[in-house]
Amino acid sequence: MKTANQKTRLYIVTALFLALTFLVTSYLLHIPVPATGGYVHLGDTLLYLAASLLPAPFAVVAGGIGEALSDALTGSLIYAPFTLVIKSLMVLCFTSKRTTILGKRNTAAIFTAGGICVAGYYLTEVILLGNFVSPLAEIPANLIQAAASGAIYLIVGAAFDRAHMKNHLAAVLRH
Repeated sequence: MKTANQKTRLYIVTALFLALTFLVTSYLLHIPVPATGGYVHLGDTLLYLAASLLPAPFAVVAGGIGEALSDALTGSLIYAPFTLVIKSLMVLCFTSKRTTILGKRNTAAIFTAGGICVAGYYLTEVILLGNFVSPLAEIPANLIQAAASGAIYLIVGAAFDRAHMKNHLAAVLRH
């Protein structure tokens, strides 16, 4: 059973991941895609890290809400509910139950989550644009976003694993 102090620390770490995910998605390399009104970003890197470090419900809050909030506050409000669902599903591809960030499941999860992202936004565009052809224009940008976010996640995850960040975070949350 977690103490009130441990729960508070978990809520704080979750809120920090939510804020970082929002900031990276909204402002760091936020590249609009004029063909569809969407944008390319590296916020998925933070989503993947949150999913690898936090229990699933907290990672869903950090990643799903962080990225949906970005849509809501940067002029893409119509995408926010779709983003909440898509990004929450992406989080569920990862696990935080290992002692390290990177492992077979989390490495494979990059590809699964990337596929969910590409397929999810294609279907979103089909719904919003009312046809199956126009959304094809967004697929290359979504593939680039997924590949770049996955590559950066692998680099940061490897560095965090070398620094034993999961152990440090667990110690912070435990005390």
